[in-house]
Amino acid sequence: MTDAPDLASDIVTPDPEAAQAYRIRDWDEVAGPAADFRTFWEDRAKELEWYEPWHTVLDDSNAPFYSWFTGGKVNIVHNCVDRWLKGPTRNKLALIWVSEDGQETRTFSYFSLNREVMTWANVLKAMGVSKGDRVTIYLPRIPEIVFAMLACAKIGAVHSVVFAGFSSDAIKERILDSESNLVITADGSWVNGKVFELKNIVDEAVRHAPTVENVVVVRRTNTEVTMDPLRDHWFSDLETLPIAKGQCSTEVLDAEDPLYILYTSGSTGRPKAILHTHGGYMVGVYTTLKYVFDLRDEDRWWCTADPGWVTGHSYLVYGPLLNGATSFMYEGGPTYPYPNRWWQLIEYYGINILYTAPTAIRSLMRFGEAWPNRHDLSSLRLLGSVGEPINPEAWHWYHRVIGKGRCPIMDTWWQTETGAFQITPVPSMPLKPGSGGKPFFGQEAEVLDEKGNPVPDGQEGFLVLKNPWPAMMRTLYKDPDRYVSTYWSTYPGKYLTGDSARRDADGYFWVIGRTDDVIKVSGHRLGTAEVESAFVSHPAVAEAAAIGLPHEVKGNAIHAYVVLRVGYEPSEDLEDELRQHISRHLSPIAKPDQIDFVAALPKTRSGKIMRRLLKARALGQPEGDTTTLDD
Repeated sequence: MTDAPDLASDIVTPDPEAAQAYRIRDWDEVAGPAADFRTFWEDRAKELEWYEPWHTVLDDSNAPFYSWFTGGKVNIVHNCVDRWLKGPTRNKLALIWVSEDGQETRTFSYFSLNREVMTWANVLKAMGVSKGDRVTIYLPRIPEIVFAMLACAKIGAVHSVVFAGFSSDAIKERILDSESNLVITADGSWVNGKVFELKNIVDEAVRHAPTVENVVVVRRTNTEVTMDPLRDHWFSDLETLPIAKGQCSTEVLDAEDPLYILYTSGSTGRPKAILHTHGGYMVGVYTTLKYVFDLRDEDRWWCTADPGWVTGHSYLVYGPLLNGATSFMYEGGPTYPYPNRWWQLIEYYGINILYTAPTAIRSLMRFGEAWPNRHDLSSLRLLGSVGEPINPEAWHWYHRVIGKGRCPIMDTWWQTETGAFQITPVPSMPLKPGSGGKPFFGQEAEVLDEKGNPVPDGQEGFLVLKNPWPAMMRTLYKDPDRYVSTYWSTYPGKYLTGDSARRDADGYFWVIGRTDDVIKVSGHRLGTAEVESAFVSHPAVAEAAAIGLPHEVKGNAIHAYVVLRVGYEPSEDLEDELRQHISRHLSPIAKPDQIDFVAALPKTRSGKIMRRLLKARALGQPEGDTTTLDD
C-alpha cells in the first residue's frame, strides 16, 4: 500500500462575501438535522406538488428493495412542466438549444414546452403506447429527445434512452431486453460536421427485434433514408394529424411506478438495466441540483452531457425542469470547429453554471489558455465536474482559467444506479482539488476493507453507502437476483459502489476509481487515477491512461499511454523525465515500465477512458464489446 499523497493541504477557500449569498451557508447547519434522513427527504418532497400525499416516507420492510413515499400519487412531468404553467413562469425560457454549426437556435418557454410534450404524448397514445409500456429512444442531442422523454413519462410509459452513437447490436440488445414496441429515432445526427446515420442503424437493429411495431423518425439532417410504409413514420407528418392535436392530461401515477430504464455496461457481462421510479427520483434530483449548484431563478444552466447518459437524464432534462430553471443544450462537442466553441457559447448566451466532465476539461487544456482568454466568461459563477475523478492539475486549470479564480467547482460523485449526487461539496465550503467532498445531506459513506472493517483515514478501501436515498435505483429490470448480488451482498445492509476511495481527516472523500482500475505492483495497490493525475501534473502532459500488465517479478507492471500538450514532442529524454516525475510525485513503485506517446486515448462516448481496451490490445487479447467506444 502506498502512502496517500498529502492532498489535504491543497485547500481553496470560498470568498466569505460570496459564501453568504449561497443557499447553503454552512454545511454543518444542514448536515446536523439531515442526520434524520427520513425527515430531511420528507421535507424536500413537500416542496414539490403531489396529487395525493404518501403515508410512509421509506418502506424498508423488503430491503434492499426499498420504496419511498409509499402511497403517494404523482407524476414527475407535473412538477417538471405542469406546475410552471400557473403563473409568470409559463413564459420563462425552459430550454435554449443551439445546433452544432451554430446556425440554428431554438428556444422553448415552459408554455411552449408543454405544447410540444402534449403533441408527442398524443402521438404516442395514438401509436398504442400506454402506461407501463417501454419506448426506446435513439435520438441526438436535439430538443425532441427532451420532448419524447417527457411525453413517455406524462402518459406513464417507461423510456429507455440509448445513446445516439451505439451500434445496431447494442440497440437490438436493449430493445429485446426491454421488450419495447416503439422506437423513436432521427434520420441522422451531426457529429463534427458529418452525418451519423441513425435511421440505418435502427433499421438493422429492428430487423432482429420482433417486438417493435412502429418507428417514429425525426428529420434532423435531411438524409435520404429507407422508410418501411407499414412501420416507419415521419414525426413531421404525424404532428399535423388530428390525433396529435388538443390537450393531453398527465397520468396520475404511484410514486413507485417506473419512470425509465437506463442500461449501463459493466466491465464484464451483459449491460445492467437500471430502473428508476417517478417519486423518489424526482425528489432526489430536484434537491441535489438545487442545493449543490445553488440554482437561482435567473440562472442559465448548462450541463454538457448527452441525454443518453444518466447525467443527461438527471441534470440536463429532469433536474433543471423540476427547479423551474432555464437549461442550455448544445448539439456539438467542445472542440468543433475550434477549441473555443464552448467559451464562445458561454459568452454569447450568458451561461452562469457549467457542468461538464474532466475528460472535456483535459482535452481543452491541451490547447492552452489563449482560446478561453479570447472570451468574456464573467457570467459564470459556478463550475461543476462529473463522470470520473478530476485530477488536481485539471481542477486548478478549470478554476483559474475558466472560473478566473472566483467560481467554486462542484466535483460530484454519483452513478447511474444512484440517480443523483451522493458525494459532493456545496459552494460555501472549502474545496480540496481532486476530492469529491462529503456525502450529500442524509447520506453516510464508509471506506471498508475486504472483511467489512472501516480502514483508517488516508488509506484506500471499498466505498459503500450506508443509508437508502430517494433517487436510488429500485432494481435491475427483470433481474432482481443480480441487483442483490451485485450491490447488496458483499456488505449486507450497505450499498457497494464498486469504487475504491480514501477519506481524509476532515471527512472529505477521494474517489480513486473503479475497484477493477487498481494496479497491484510488488504488493502495493495503485489506483489508475492517482497514477494518471501524477502524469498530468507534468507541464508536457495533457492526458494519460495507466494499465497494469503481468510481470514476472512485480506481479504487475505499469504501462502508460500519454497524450502530450500542443508544443511538446515525444522523445526518450521526455520519457525518462516523466518516469522521474512519477517517482517524485507519487512513488518510485509507480514508475511505469513503458510509456507510449499517443495522439488520443480510447474513450467511451461519456468520456471515460477504456483501460480495458488498452489492456486487451497490449496483451493481444479479444477487445470485447466496443459499442461504447467514441471513435
